[in-house]
Amino acid sequence: MPILPIVTPPQKILRQKAQPVSAFTPELQTLIDDMVETMHAAPGVGLAAPQVGQGIRLFVAHLLYDPYHDPETDEPLPPGVGKVLVMINPQLSERSDEKLKGTEGCLSLPGILGEVMRHKSLTVDYLDRYGRKKKLRTYGWMARVIQHEYDHLDGILFVDKAVEVWEDEEVEGEVAE
Repeated sequence: MPILPIVTPPQKILRQKAQPVSAFTPELQTLIDDMVETMHAAPGVGLAAPQVGQGIRLFVAHLLYDPYHDPETDEPLPPGVGKVLVMINPQLSERSDEKLKGTEGCLSLPGILGEVMRHKSLTVDYLDRYGRKKKLRTYGWMARVIQHEYDHLDGILFVDKAVEVWEDEEVEGEVAE
C-alpha cells in the first residue's frame, strides 16, 4: 500500500464539496487502505479523501478512545491500541448545544495551528467500508476529529472556523489532525 501525497493549498479540491460514494469497488477498498497507511505515516489522527486528491465523501480516523463513551470520564485505550474508523457518506444527525474550544492542526496545512469551537458531542450516520449503515454517538476529542474531517468533505478548512491561528514553532511540517 503506497503512501499517498497529501494535498495542500492552493489545490482547488480542498475547497470543493465532495461527491457521495455510490459504488463499493475494489478501488475504493484500496483507497481506504492507502488512506489509513498515509494517515499513520503522516502522522495524523484523521484524513479525508479530498486531502489525497479524491473528491468523494470518505474519511478515516484513528480512535484513541472508545467512541461510545465520554473521554472526560473514561480511560483512553492502552498505548499502541486503537481502532480505525472508516466513514463513507457521513451525515451529522445530532449535535450538542455545548461547544468546546480546542487546538487543531491539519495535514493539509503543515505548521499551522488554531483554536476552533466544536460541538462537545455529536451523532453521525454513515456507511462503513462495506456499505453497511452505522450510527455513532461520540464525545470530546473524537467528536472534534469527526467534525474536522467532515468539514473537509464540504471544502472547509479548520482555519475558516478558527478563532485564533498561529504557526507552530515546535513542529515544522508535521502537525497531526
